[in-house]
Amino acid sequence: MFGFIMLSRCSSYFLKTKLFSARHLIKPLSVRSYTARRAILYVPGDQEKKLTKAINFDVDCIALDCEDGVAVNKKDVARENIHKMLHAGPVSIWQPEWSVRVNAVNSGLCEEDLEAVLSARNLPPTLLLPKVEHSGDLDWFSDKIKELLSTRDIKAKMNLIIYIESAKAVMDLPELCTTAKDLSMRSPFEPVALVLGSDDLCASLGAVRSTDGIELLYSRQRLVLVAKAFEMQAIDMVHIKFQDLQGLREQCEMGKRMGFTGKQVIHPCQVPIVQETFLPNKDAINWAEGLVTAFYEHQKRGQGVFVYNGSMIDKPSLRQAQNILHLAKLSTTREPAQDKQ
Repeated sequence: MFGFIMLSRCSSYFLKTKLFSARHLIKPLSVRSYTARRAILYVPGDQEKKLTKAINFDVDCIALDCEDGVAVNKKDVARENIHKMLHAGPVSIWQPEWSVRVNAVNSGLCEEDLEAVLSARNLPPTLLLPKVEHSGDLDWFSDKIKELLSTRDIKAKMNLIIYIESAKAVMDLPELCTTAKDLSMRSPFEPVALVLGSDDLCASLGAVRSTDGIELLYSRQRLVLVAKAFEMQAIDMVHIKFQDLQGLREQCEMGKRMGFTGKQVIHPCQVPIVQETFLPNKDAINWAEGLVTAFYEHQKRGQGVFVYNGSMIDKPSLRQAQNILHLAKLSTTREPAQDKQ
């Protein structure tokens, strides 16, 4: 039932590498419009009951999981279930956004995951790649996707969400994002978001996981900073005490103030609070509505740049305003998720 550019910098990258060759280039693909990811809910791919229940979840993004949520001896089951779901229907036109989290490149399991996912009749609109540490991880991932899709006529790029889960990855974030953006010029994916993997990061740091996440404050803010610099979304850490809804709300509010655009969730009961918190407030909505109206009025007069509320406005500002209004609309068109796993 389920189925789913930085030109100058990239040019210099091509000239400096052996990859500047016609055989490595693919025809331009359309890129999907902005997709809200206030909440990313993980559903283990090996558990059919949970996959079936997920049909009714009102959540921005569901991650069909092949990775941490699946035991090693159940990976094949997860691959088969996810393949069948993708094969059966056009998930790319459905809400929520149906995505797949594969295993890390260095796990030795990623290739089999990709073979199962990308051989389905319908491709997922989004792939989630965990534990990215080196540019080489992204190079391998790009090459493998191109290889597996070489015989298919791909109409649109898939979205790529990158997980940052180690001290090295946090420090090398700009390099990793540059590589991902450069690769997207000739690969059938577009990097759209960074995710903070808190538990693995704590292990990498030798830090003790706390409820308020103070031990990860620098890492969280750095991820937001780099994500926004590369025009990507920033997805915050999991609140592991899923029944502590007040603590969840406080952590969401802190994350939103820091600049995160969404949060990972591990249980459907967390979804309503997360998605409500990451909606824009009334002042932001009023600003956006006024800006959009003013933009088109100035366009009719032949003015591409103008001043609104003391700020210089152009098309990037319009896109920001449109994103705010898109998120606001979600609150009136969806009911919160109430089902439980």
